[in-house]
Parts: sequence; structure tokens; C-alpha cells
Amino acid sequence: MATVIQHEVAPLHRQLDVTINKEDYLPSFEKAIKEYSKKANIPGFRKGMVPSGLIKKMYGNSLFVDEVLKTVDKEVINYLETEKLEIFAQPLPKEMNLASIDVNTPDDYTFSFEVGMKPEFNLPELAQMPLKKYKVGITDEEVTNEVERLQNRHGNMTEPEDVSKDDTVLNVSFVETDQEGVEKEGGIKKDNSLLLKYFKESFRPSLLGKKQGDSIQLRLDEAFEGKEAEWVMQDLGVDSPTDKHFKLHITKLGFVEQRDLNEEFFEQLFPSGEVTNEDAFREKVRGQLQQQWEGESRNQLHHQIYHELLDQTNINFPEEFLKRWIKTQGEKGEQKSDEQVEQEFPNFLKQLKWTLITDKIVGENGIAVQQSDIREFARQQLLGYMGGAALDEEQQWVKDYIDRMMKDRKYVEDSHTRVQMQKMFEWAESNVNPTDTPISKEEFQHMTQQHQQQHGEE
Repeated sequence: MATVIQHEVAPLHRQLDVTINKEDYLPSFEKAIKEYSKKANIPGFRKGMVPSGLIKKMYGNSLFVDEVLKTVDKEVINYLETEKLEIFAQPLPKEMNLASIDVNTPDDYTFSFEVGMKPEFNLPELAQMPLKKYKVGITDEEVTNEVERLQNRHGNMTEPEDVSKDDTVLNVSFVETDQEGVEKEGGIKKDNSLLLKYFKESFRPSLLGKKQGDSIQLRLDEAFEGKEAEWVMQDLGVDSPTDKHFKLHITKLGFVEQRDLNEEFFEQLFPSGEVTNEDAFREKVRGQLQQQWEGESRNQLHHQIYHELLDQTNINFPEEFLKRWIKTQGEKGEQKSDEQVEQEFPNFLKQLKWTLITDKIVGENGIAVQQSDIREFARQQLLGYMGGAALDEEQQWVKDYIDRMMKDRKYVEDSHTRVQMQKMFEWAESNVNPTDTPISKEEFQHMTQQHQQQHGEE
């Protein structure tokens, strides 16, 4: 009967010595020989009639080694399950001398495996975390800008005769020329759409009154500045604006006529009928902006919770074992170098720590993801693709889409992970006591950009 002896190599790092005897593997080996003889295709013998002795002579040693190793694996798995050992990854076998396993001299064999134990740890008190919930203030100017954006978005596109207003849309074609305006052979040619106000203020008068089919000669640094210059240069693929000359052909003109702020417009955007005048419309827009920023603020709070959990949770790891395990995870079975392991290890340990934290929160608080949760996630995702249009899952085409996604195993697994993480943060959010902190939109955006930059550098 097989025996397993466990002893400590280092804290959270143990070795399992597994000893099997002949009675553990010989019956399965004899059975493997018989099954192989029924399937073997050997010249001079009918299929299924090959003598077991011949099979044993030809393939016995490889089959023997396979059965010994299978028996060892089975004993290791049974031991881990019986003893309820919580381990990282898979057991790492120590070097095996397979040459000593000989079908002609069956014997007792001992194999050794190393395992890394999952540590016990405590989570910090969420209610004691020094967190902030940012309250982004919405100014009257921001409301006005959003109202104008909605008026333009839902406005009517017209085709004016000439360029007359800052919001005139110019569909243009850039054609690279020399300083005298002669087209360069093999030069840059690129179509684009630009508002008149994208051009440098001092250059705009030269475009006023221009019509479809007209052209104008320009040098990039004379026509554009600031972020508009960077955008146009990037689109054209040029590095310096000072030595680049172009002929600008106007291929089409457009102008969006703003929608009037009237009951027809209010009803289109808010069909419930509760908005009947401009003041109510502006308040509704303010509420939507506030809701958007509350969502951003909530995401930022989740980022704070993430960092606090990582920073304040103390977990010990069997680092030497984990480094040895990472080393075995090279491509095509090749081992990674020590340098690769050291380079990857900090980020690996951080991800592993977060996995343990989330597993503990999910397990201890019964955070479960139901099939209905994944279906709703798919519906919300489809709603996003459709630009926020109202979607009823009872609509046949919506139901068909969701049913199709639910059959995609990878999609379901990915969605399960995302929904579970979302539920975990919702649970955490209900257990923290953040301080309400007023902040301007500009300050909040700057803080978020810095946070994203720090994550990109990690």
C-alpha cells in the first residue's frame, strides 16, 4: 500500500515523499498490456491477436513507466484531497531517475514532490480605511456646454454655399506641394474633416467666403497651432510643421443647425413628459452630468479600495517555491532563466496576492454569480453597443443575442470574472466609510490621469 510522508522544507514550503509498492501498480500495468495487445497493429498478426508477451517485450518498459507515474500522480492527488491541503499551482516533482524503473525488476519506488502552501491571513477593517469619495461639482458653464452639444448632436446638417461660421465643417483634401505650390511627386495626400475654428484665428479670414471646389495654399505652422496642430500633423504623418506646404482643396461644406430649445426637443430626449421648459431641461442635463461623474467617482473609490486592500493586507508567501514554479512555465516546456523569473516575480506576487484577497472576500461573504447576472451583463453590454438605446430582453433578437453569448464558454468565463469582481467591489463599498470630498472636474481628471500613468509604469 502506498504511503506519503510530509515534511517542512521552509515556512509554507513542504516536501511530499510518495512510496508505492508493486501491488499498487502491477495490476494496472498488466491490464494496460492486455488492452494494448487488442489494439496493436503488428505485421504477421491479426489485429487483437498479438500475444501479450510480445507486446511486453516490445513496449513493456514504456508502458511500465507510464503506469508507475500514473499511480504516483493518483496517490499525490488523493493525499492532497484527503488532507485538504491548500496549495499553490501544482506539486513540483523533484528530479526522477526514470532509468531505474525497469519492467524486468519491479520494485518499490519513492518519488518526492515540493508544494507551496496557501497562507492564512486576515483582511484589514474596511470601515477603518482612510478613503475619500469625491464629489465633482457641476458648473453652470458645463451645463451650458452640454446643452449646446446636445443641440448640435441632434441638429440638422445643411450644406452652406460658403464658409461663414466657426462651426462650418470643411471636408478637405491635403496635397503636399513645394513652396511655390507645385504638387510634389509622391508627396502626402490625405482627406480630412475640420471645423473652421480648428484653424489658427489669424488664418481663418483667408477661408471665409470659400466654396466647395475652392483651394488655398498653406504652411502647417501658419494654419494651425496647439493641440489642433498636433492632431493634423499626426494625421498627415509629419514631424515638423515649419517646412511642410500643402494645397487645401475644399471638397464639401457642412453646417449643423442647432436644435431649438422647445417642447419638441425636450420630448425627444426625455419622452416621459416631465421636461416642458428650458429651466427643467437644464436641471435634467445637470442631473445626468452629476450621475456620470458619480459613476467616475465610484470607480475611483474602487481603485482606492483595491490599493488599500493590497497595501494593508499582510500575506506571507513561499517565495522560493513560487520562483521555482514560475521557472517551469516557459514556452514549449522550456525553463525560464533566473533573470526572467526575477523580473516577472514582483508583478506575479502582486497578482497572486490580489487573487487570494478576492477569493477570501468572495468565499467568506457568499458572493455568487448567477446565470441571470451574466445574462444581464450581456444585455448591458449590448445596450452599450447600441448607444444606450432601451433594450428589453424579451425582444426576440435581443434574446437570441444573449442566448448565443451564453453558449460561448470563453465569454461566459470572462463575464463571470468581471461580474464577480463588480459584486465584490459593491460589497466592499457597502462596508467602507469614505469621507465626502468636493473636487473640481479639472482636479478630478488630473488625479485620474496621474493614477492611470502610475499603473502604466508598474
